[in-house]
Amino acid sequence: MEVDEESRHLHFVAPGDVITTDTDFMRGHGTYAEDGKLLASVAGVVERVNLLIYVKPLKSRYNGEVGDVVVGRITEVQQKRWKVSTYSRLDSVLLLSSVNLPGGVLRRRGVQDELMMREYFKEGDLISAEVQQVYHDGSLSLHTRSLKYGKLCQGTLVTVPPSLVKQCKNHFHNLLCGASIILGNNGYIWITTKVSDDHQQPQMRFHTPTVSDAKPAKEEAIKMEEREIIARLRNCILALAQQRILLFDTTVQYTYESSLKYQVKELLDPEVARDITEQARNIAMD
Repeated sequence: MEVDEESRHLHFVAPGDVITTDTDFMRGHGTYAEDGKLLASVAGVVERVNLLIYVKPLKSRYNGEVGDVVVGRITEVQQKRWKVSTYSRLDSVLLLSSVNLPGGVLRRRGVQDELMMREYFKEGDLISAEVQQVYHDGSLSLHTRSLKYGKLCQGTLVTVPPSLVKQCKNHFHNLLCGASIILGNNGYIWITTKVSDDHQQPQMRFHTPTVSDAKPAKEEAIKMEEREIIARLRNCILALAQQRILLFDTTVQYTYESSLKYQVKELLDPEVARDITEQARNIAMD
């Protein structure tokens, strides 16, 4: 059984659009049945899981799932936990027991660790994390136990609708242009310079303090050509979001390559944005 030819190439729908005429599919969120057809009740992206079809709204808060990669901002330091803004309806929670402390030793968190919580993360810090648990009220519990997660420094944050970030096995990418990006499932995208190492996952620029640190580590200045790459990538991602094209490493890379014939500031022009995203659109529709 297959989706009809029209709906196979239909990624975005408006209320009332026909998704499929096949009555064997199950109706999911954002859809309704009428005259033997399955129609969209909200504007969004058509998703299919086996025989279930649903529409993911374009403009909605982030609804997290276990295993999602997110980028968030620390909003409050509380007892044994941090509050993190992840564009969801409620602030997410990062427990002290869910962070990777200096030395990487698994041990119980004591009073000394609580007193040093602001040395690890403080209000305003950007972090990358993974969703560990979804509570009954919809709030999220995060963890940063892997070395690929942690505090983010020396880069720029781009915000797009969460529905535009494609669900992939890997959301950390070292691009050929010489930059690294984190495509957060919550619509927060982090762009920084490429850090060469021997790990499979690109390590983002962040500093984990130790008890013996008298002063924070001095961050290396980003070169002007690296700043231009970051700025170009930012404008390319905004162009993809404006054209409602799904964001993943391939579409971002192809849009970046198409943008090289323009100056960075020209990419903000709507006509230029449509031009550079045309090739990425064809890839996304395949």
